[in-house]
Amino acid sequence: MRLNILITLAFFVLAGCSSLYYSGLEQIGIPKRDVMVHRVEKARDTQQETKEQFKSALAQFTAITQFKGGNLQDTYEKLNAEYQASANKANEVNKRIRDIEDVSGALFREWEEEITQYSSPSLKAGSQKKLTATKAHYHQLISAMKNAESKIQPVLNVFKDQVLFLKHNLNAQAIGSLKGELGNIKSDVSSLILSMEKSINEANAFIKTMEAK
Repeated sequence: MRLNILITLAFFVLAGCSSLYYSGLEQIGIPKRDVMVHRVEKARDTQQETKEQFKSALAQFTAITQFKGGNLQDTYEKLNAEYQASANKANEVNKRIRDIEDVSGALFREWEEEITQYSSPSLKAGSQKKLTATKAHYHQLISAMKNAESKIQPVLNVFKDQVLFLKHNLNAQAIGSLKGELGNIKSDVSSLILSMEKSINEANAFIKTMEAK
């Protein structure tokens, strides 16, 4: 029976039917709240991995500016690998945020609907207060995540430009161009890392709050 439910859930996920997916999870004892916490945890972990990846890419860019001779094709391939890994992480961050937004929308809609079902004014007011506080904390979290995400693409654009220039000009001129951009790259990556760390802290605080309720 459980296997049949999981197969059905997989079908609905592929079909993009979120409401049926969440309903199916609840049938096997997994409420939307738990799904939301899990997705925030995954987003937090992905941001941590992304932060480390961009640090790694910056280290590779920095190392290349110290190029003293050798195979520039190998140098390009190393730099391109770091760029591709960073781009993949950027896509993963985007997906994690979209997943959180999807389940949060379903959770809050359900919560709002269930509040109307209270017959006790005091319990209704208490639930509404908790919903308002949770929404406020959620918006703070998603804002921090999106702010960090917004800083990724500008860094990727610079990475891509430098990788392409190196690919098309496997010579000292390309290395010189990279040296000229290194200061800006370092500044942009530092800003990105700080935003990522703030977002990660917000995620940890949100998870702690949700688990306490």
